[in-house]
Amino acid sequence: MVSLLGEMKHPAVIPPISDDRLAAVFKAYDVRGLSPQEFDEPMARAIGAAFARYTKATSIVIGRDMRPSGEGLSVAFAEGVTSQGVDVIDIGLASTDLLYFASGHLEIPAVMLTASHNPASYNGIKFCHAGAKAIGVDTGLTQIRRLATQQVSSAGVRGQTKDVDLLDRFVDHVHSFVDVDALQPLRIVADTANGMGGHVVPATFAGLPFQLEIIFEELDGTFPNHPADPIQPENLVDLQRKVVEVKADVGLAFDGDADRVFLVDEAANPISGSLTTALVALAILEREGPGPILHNLICSRATVEAIRGAGGDPIRTRVGHSYIKALMAETGAAFGGEHSGHYYFARNFGADSGLIAALIVLERLSTFGGSLSSLLAPLDRYANSGEVNAEVADPSFVIEKVSAYFAGKPQDRLDGLTVDCGEWWFNLRPSNTEALLRLNVEAPDDQQVADHVGEILALFR
Repeated sequence: MVSLLGEMKHPAVIPPISDDRLAAVFKAYDVRGLSPQEFDEPMARAIGAAFARYTKATSIVIGRDMRPSGEGLSVAFAEGVTSQGVDVIDIGLASTDLLYFASGHLEIPAVMLTASHNPASYNGIKFCHAGAKAIGVDTGLTQIRRLATQQVSSAGVRGQTKDVDLLDRFVDHVHSFVDVDALQPLRIVADTANGMGGHVVPATFAGLPFQLEIIFEELDGTFPNHPADPIQPENLVDLQRKVVEVKADVGLAFDGDADRVFLVDEAANPISGSLTTALVALAILEREGPGPILHNLICSRATVEAIRGAGGDPIRTRVGHSYIKALMAETGAAFGGEHSGHYYFARNFGADSGLIAALIVLERLSTFGGSLSSLLAPLDRYANSGEVNAEVADPSFVIEKVSAYFAGKPQDRLDGLTVDCGEWWFNLRPSNTEALLRLNVEAPDDQQVADHVGEILALFR
């Protein structure tokens, strides 16, 4: 592994960053912004020093994705950490789930320099406490932001840096979630979208009996082929074409930092995150026995019905990894899933991993003996809109207007506005990272979904 940290500077003083600038990039559960316009190396250095002071740890793990800006930002963050007398363990290029594994395996705090699915012009930081415990706005992010506004001198003794390669141990960990001997020679296409999947997918699938073909495997943070955001249907087109062309059993689409995965079936039909959550939940309940299973409030009613039918206790959560990880620890849930392709496992330190979820689905498909569409057919009971994003001048005003329009229906505000209209329902919530309202509608069929989406969008005007 090639380290960049030998190029570190050793500033005597870490200058503060204004809270106005920090406010632009500190989100609900991470840091994210245009780089270098909003998020630059001096800011990364200040946040690194702030994180070291906040955690009071003796060592911190740093990983990064393949974005061109990541090299300088990673070095700057490490400079901030070591300036406070704290050691840095550099795992280099990594997927976010590899970073979480490092934090859990080594039992120390960690940061991932990534902007996930955002375009190449963005970068950011995901933080976690020791043991991969999430850090969000309610669990430390606010304090880190405040500390970054303070000028701080370097410690008398600087921290040391050490390169550590954990990829092989991570692969062994991922394999431990399935019975490797039960896997069959399925034909699989994986679209890693020039993201970190190109680093971890080949290593994870090496030695397994699958016939694997990877498209856009080369690590390239400029994303020359298509954006690394598989929740958007247009970014699945290349994968769908290849699945049909090679007659694959399943297609896997990973996002930029490879912590999320979306599936397409043998006919190239996209599989919703809700159905994948249901399928993985069934496997977990079968293996570990009845217990609580988390699902975010955007997941389909079919997810809830499947969990209950398998003896599980479905628990509805807000959207977002820091909320779900906290509730997983509180409830003792073995698994949690989100419509957005995040899948969380208690045995994975409560963290999410698209690779683990993908292997569990492939194990399920191997033992089923039929097609993925046939395996999912009993769970596929409703039609949904997917996430419909709309820019509005005043999101709060629009939410209240929609709430008033549906005043006679049961509503809740767990996350945005959820309205139960009997045989159909919807959720409308503001984005945590962009100036958008996100609408999700579920109904018995596609025509009703389209009608209700139109009805709600009309209220935005």
